[in-house]
Amino acid sequence: MIAMDLLTVKVGDEMPLLERRVTQSQIDAYANASGDHNPIHVDPDFARSVGLPGTIAHGLLEMAILAEAVARWAGGYARVQGLACRFSKPLQPGDTLLCTGRVVDVDAMNQLIHLKLEAISGRGDRVLTNGRASVRLSVDNPGQPGL
Repeated sequence: MIAMDLLTVKVGDEMPLLERRVTQSQIDAYANASGDHNPIHVDPDFARSVGLPGTIAHGLLEMAILAEAVARWAGGYARVQGLACRFSKPLQPGDTLLCTGRVVDVDAMNQLIHLKLEAISGRGDRVLTNGRASVRLSVDNPGQPGL
């Protein structure tokens, strides 16, 4: 984590890498929690029948891991004001998701830090693209989120 104040956060600062291995058990648990039991996530035979190499993780599970990376860097989920990305490549059980980010703007007036995010698989595939987040410098001043 970093000290979140205008004196220490600057454009170009990088989030530490967050690395998470995704398992079929985690995908199954996410399917149960979300109610999304699409067979491409939970049935390897079905997933292969539609041209996939096997089951794939839910995009929102991948995005949750990206949100964890931002929240760890920011000092907690309460500081994360917005998160967006595009889902570009599937992540399979056993794959590792590597999440990184870089500060692209410090908005002193609105007390927001804007980050550019990236999430790639251990194979080098860009899993999530066009990632961006807004982080509030102070949780005492909620204001409006912005991306």
